[in-house]
Amino acid sequence: MHQVLIALGSNYHQHAHIQWASQRLSTLLCDIRLSRKLWTQDIHATGQWYMNRLAAGYTPLSADEISQWLKEIEAETCRTKQCVTLDLDLMLYDSERFHLRDWPRPYIQRLLSDIKMIHIL
Repeated sequence: MHQVLIALGSNYHQHAHIQWASQRLSTLLCDIRLSRKLWTQDIHATGQWYMNRLAAGYTPLSADEISQWLKEIEAETCRTKQCVTLDLDLMLYDSERFHLRDWPRPYIQRLLSDIKMIHIL
């Protein structure tokens, strides 16, 4: 089993999309742990608000398989560049970090404390 961390974000019908994605991820991950939901302004200063959450757990899938699965979930919600119904990013796969520019963001750091992942804190 591989330890993973996935970042969830949405700027459109945020609560519904984050809740739906959280339920979908619970079918992918064993021993899933979810952070609280946190509102943040768009990092590109567009004035849009995002709801963010982290999900951590374990899976037998490869990093490529998980990434493909996440893209398929995003596509199910008809995501566009302006209407980010869901943004699902694989942040950690065992000890390999992805999306390195996102790790220092304050909301990621705050949400990490919610799920208490020993390997990354």
